[in-house]
Amino acid sequence: MRLHLFSSFFGKAVTATVALGGFLLCAGVAPAKANAWEDCNRRAAYTDWRYHEAVERFGPYSSAARHWAHERHEALERCARHEREHRGDWDRR
Repeated sequence: MRLHLFSSFFGKAVTATVALGGFLLCAGVAPAKANAWEDCNRRAAYTDWRYHEAVERFGPYSSAARHWAHERHEALERCARHEREHRGDWDRR
């Protein structure tokens, strides 16, 4: 009787663990790619906003405006690189 109780409990625990692990694995895959693209666009929008704020406050030739123009350029390049990599993934399929 004791062996049957243990195997029943063990079987239920293994089944629950596998089901939960499979759910978490499948649930975490899709948002990871979407978040990467969203983060890229959010970062580019933030640097663009900071650049325009620096131009309004300090002028277009200030060190703050030059800094945020550089950061904006890097963010846009990062998004372009991300888009090229993503497009390359579709070409390989």
